[in-house]
Amino acid sequence: MKLSAFKKHLEGMTALTFILPDGTPVNEHFHVTEVGQVTKHFIDCGGTVRNETVVNFQLWEANDFDHRLAPQKLMSIIALSESQLQLKDAEIEVEYQGTVTIQKYGVAFDAGCFVLQALQTNCLAPDKCGAPATKQKRNLSELQTTEASCCKPGSGCC
Repeated sequence: MKLSAFKKHLEGMTALTFILPDGTPVNEHFHVTEVGQVTKHFIDCGGTVRNETVVNFQLWEANDFDHRLAPQKLMSIIALSESQLQLKDAEIEVEYQGTVTIQKYGVAFDAGCFVLQALQTNCLAPDKCGAPATKQKRNLSELQTTEASCCKPGSGCC
């Protein structure tokens, strides 16, 4: 989700809820400790130089169990970040503490909640680096068989 869409959803909200990919809500006493713009300048495995920019939110939980971040407060944090950092209208990534390390998620919106979505790695240049193409899935019923290629019970081929 881009920052502009995120802000549109915030406008009508009275409570702020983030849901992890497994359906568990982030504890409601979370803080947004960082809003930033992250630019990644890199070269892919095929030799193409690339730039990616995301808007990054970091969610954090403290021991102040009475804390509640209101949607309007998050809007003001985003507005300050936009003016001070010249944020682009880029895709949002959310950082959240996993059991061992920081995990990153994409964001969607469903039923009044922001839903964190698992991110996946991918080869950006499969045609240049030699990565095998993914196998085409086929139903077994679509495969043609011939007498010569089939094992018959009692034939001794199996």
